[in-house]
Amino acid sequence: MRVVALLAGAVFFAEFAVAQYPPAKPSPTLVRARPLVAPTRPMVRTGSGGTATDPSSALPAGWTCVGGCGTDGADGVVPLSPIGSAKYEWVSTTGGISGVGALPTGTLGTETDGTTLSTSVFSATAGTSLNFYFDYATSDGAGYADYAWAELFRASGTPVALLFTARTASSGTIVPGVGMPTPLATLIPSSVPIIGGAPAWAPLGSWSGFCYAAGCGYTGWVNSNYVITTAGSYYLKVGVVNWGDTLYDSGLALDGVTVGGVPINSSPTTAVPTLTTWGMIVLGGALLLFGMKAAVRSAAA
Repeated sequence: MRVVALLAGAVFFAEFAVAQYPPAKPSPTLVRARPLVAPTRPMVRTGSGGTATDPSSALPAGWTCVGGCGTDGADGVVPLSPIGSAKYEWVSTTGGISGVGALPTGTLGTETDGTTLSTSVFSATAGTSLNFYFDYATSDGAGYADYAWAELFRASGTPVALLFTARTASSGTIVPGVGMPTPLATLIPSSVPIIGGAPAWAPLGSWSGFCYAAGCGYTGWVNSNYVITTAGSYYLKVGVVNWGDTLYDSGLALDGVTVGGVPINSSPTTAVPTLTTWGMIVLGGALLLFGMKAAVRSAAA
C-alpha cells in the first residue's frame, strides 16, 4: 500500500509540474534540424581558402572559387542548359564559408555562409554582349530567404553592374529576387516563379531531396544578357548565400558564359576566321589556275 501511495504521489506531482510549467516551444533552430543522411555526392575541402569542390569535376582554368563549387552534368532537377554543353558550373551553400556570398553592394541583414565563383579576366569593347544561363535551386523556404546573384566587375575589383538576382520566397516571383536591387541584364523569361518541391540535386549535399516548407524548388534555366557599355577588362562573379541560419542549402547552376559569342577562359583570344578544307582546295585551285595563265601569257610574249 505504501508503494502504491508513493507512486500515486509521484504521478500527481509530475502532472502538477507539467500543468504549472508546460514545456517551452522548440526554437526554430531545433525545428530545422539537419537530417541525418549522408550527402548524395561527397565533397572535399581543398586549398587554403577552404574551398569545397566536387572531386569528380574541375572548374574552367583561371576561374576562382571561395566556398563550395564544381561542375556537374544533367543531375536531378537541373538538366543540361539550352546551349547543349556536356556540363555546367555550380555554386552552393553546401561547403559555404561564413561571411561569403552576400551582395557586392552590401549585406541585406541576416546572411550567414555562402560561396562565390569568379571567371578569369576578359577584355571587351563597348557594345559587346555578355551572355550566360543560370538555374537557382533551393531546399529552403517559409521566410528563410536564401539568395543568389551575378555581378560584372572591372579587373580592378570595382563592381560595374548587377546582372540578376534570385531569392527564395514562399510564393510569387523568385527571379528577380524580392527586396533586392534591380538587375540590369535582360532576362528571358523576365520573371520566374519557383517550380515547387524538394529539389534533388547533388550540389545541395545532404539537403538534396529535402524541402523546408513553401518556397523550396528551382527556377529552371534563365538567360541573362547584358551589353557592356565601356571598353575595358572585366570578370563575372556569381554568389549564393544562406539567410537566417546555415540549414537547408541553396545553389546556382551556371553555363554558356560568353563575351561577344566567345567563351570565357583563362587565356582569351580574338576569334580569327579559318578556312575549311574545301575552302583551302578552292583557293589552291585558283592560285594554280592563275599561275598557269601567267605562264601562258609569258610564253606568248
